[in-house]
Amino acid sequence: MKITARDIPPRAVWALEQAGVHPLLARLFAARGVADKDALDDGLGRLLSPASMLGTQAAAVLLADAIAADKKLCIVADYDCDGATACAVGLRGLRLLGAKHADYIVPDRVTDGYGLTPSIARRVKDSGADMLVTVDNGIASLEGVAEAKALGLQVLVTDHHLPALKDGQIVLPNADVLVNPNQPGCSFESKSIAGVGVMFYVLLALRAELRRRGVFTAENQPKLDPLLTLVALGTVADVVKLDANNRRLVAQGLKRLRAQAQPAGLAALFVAAGRQAKVATTFDFGFALGPRINAAGRLADMTLGIECLLTDDTARATELATTLDKINRERREIEGGMRDQAMLVAESLFDESEEPPPAVCVFDPDFHEGVVGIVASRLKDKLHRPIFVFAASKAPGKEHELKGSGRSIPGFHLRDALDLVAKRHPGVLLRFGGHAMAAGCTVHEDNFEQFEQGLQQVALEWLDAATLTRRLETDGPLAPEYRRAELVDVLHKEVWGQGFAPPTFSEEVEVVSQRLVGEKHLSLKLKHQGQPVDGIWFGHTESLPARVTLAFRLDVNEWQGQRRVQFLVEAAEL
Repeated sequence: MKITARDIPPRAVWALEQAGVHPLLARLFAARGVADKDALDDGLGRLLSPASMLGTQAAAVLLADAIAADKKLCIVADYDCDGATACAVGLRGLRLLGAKHADYIVPDRVTDGYGLTPSIARRVKDSGADMLVTVDNGIASLEGVAEAKALGLQVLVTDHHLPALKDGQIVLPNADVLVNPNQPGCSFESKSIAGVGVMFYVLLALRAELRRRGVFTAENQPKLDPLLTLVALGTVADVVKLDANNRRLVAQGLKRLRAQAQPAGLAALFVAAGRQAKVATTFDFGFALGPRINAAGRLADMTLGIECLLTDDTARATELATTLDKINRERREIEGGMRDQAMLVAESLFDESEEPPPAVCVFDPDFHEGVVGIVASRLKDKLHRPIFVFAASKAPGKEHELKGSGRSIPGFHLRDALDLVAKRHPGVLLRFGGHAMAAGCTVHEDNFEQFEQGLQQVALEWLDAATLTRRLETDGPLAPEYRRAELVDVLHKEVWGQGFAPPTFSEEVEVVSQRLVGEKHLSLKLKHQGQPVDGIWFGHTESLPARVTLAFRLDVNEWQGQRRVQFLVEAAEL
């Protein structure tokens, strides 16, 4: 592990300090590309305009006409947290804006697969719907959209994924309206907005259209900002880049959560996770609430997660949140066993004395396809290589197909790599799609080795020694005067996440004593710049030398009414 420090532009630090930003925050923000205080303004008025997202105005007209004609709307959701929150935001918003007949369908991960398929389109038609609205999917659903149109449905696609490619060219579905910042010709600056954010923008445009038609005035229009708690959850849980616009969406959601202004389902999920909404952080979204929603789509039925986000009944919310918590516990057990097995398979691919191959593919017939993505992420963190983990399909008639989920490292665009494998080895990939850092694909079991070889060849060409070296970027040393509990509280209130990394410091410390707790965590007594401080390294059991350079985050440990700063160790440079 190579621990490095971020560059800190001195002029930006000075400008932020002069504008009244705390010196430590000024240093952290400047290192993350913030040059002036205006960029930290998280007010709703600073959000990018819905008009700048291609398709929102046309979507608003389409939906306003449907509401005026009392048409039946059906949302086709996705089975992850982004899809679930986008569905809940869409339904809550449409109903607020006058839609009397709005419902949803969520595909089953195993039997239906991802996105709007022809069979899902037929289910929507059979439900009596007049219009189909996708959330967090649809941009690559060429056949599903074609089937929906053939059945006489109007189709609105809202998505944020990359479009499908055919012979290297972008191909778009023949929907009535497409809303996706990543479609050609869209000038919306926040290309990393989540699916739930796209749906929220469509609702903003719809409300404006209804004002124009005289349905509402600025004074009596429904408030959409309560939906921001769900927008924030889906945005963080989908691990999209927290650019300025996404940070504003998340900040607005956190403000409402901390003021206890959240739907019953979110409140119940906080209780089930043992967290407190009044001091909610992005960590709660990413590691407490998000996994509980995701667990439903991985092991059971995402309807449970969506219903939890839709209900306003406290008792029902508690019942659903409790169920989701149990499913998540089961998911963790399955994931733990799969992770150990996957690591054994991966390690069998190379000798202990060797570096891992440039890309790793793992398959075991006992793997559960609902958690292959999580396992791929864990292996990627462990090996610092692009990883694909495959499970056998359980869908009827597709028992010989392997469904893979991949996670990548900086410098290796996973979806583009799959596209290159598909061109070089026609027919090997049955289906694929995704982003730079996460993607999915399906191969026939007979073609697994050919896919593995093809991916490794691309990795050999694209990755060099520098890219394959594990690095942890930090904020450098921590001045001792900043090691205070109240300052840690200030840090925790800020919006951190993908692309706007939480503060991590690094410097040499003295290890006074160390012991294992819970058999798998290293508890530390340290001296930081001559002063004692506690530390904990979760999931680490190997002892440290007397002096060592550590990378660590700051936390507060509360014990018997005392609040003390402790270091959460992320890595050591040995």
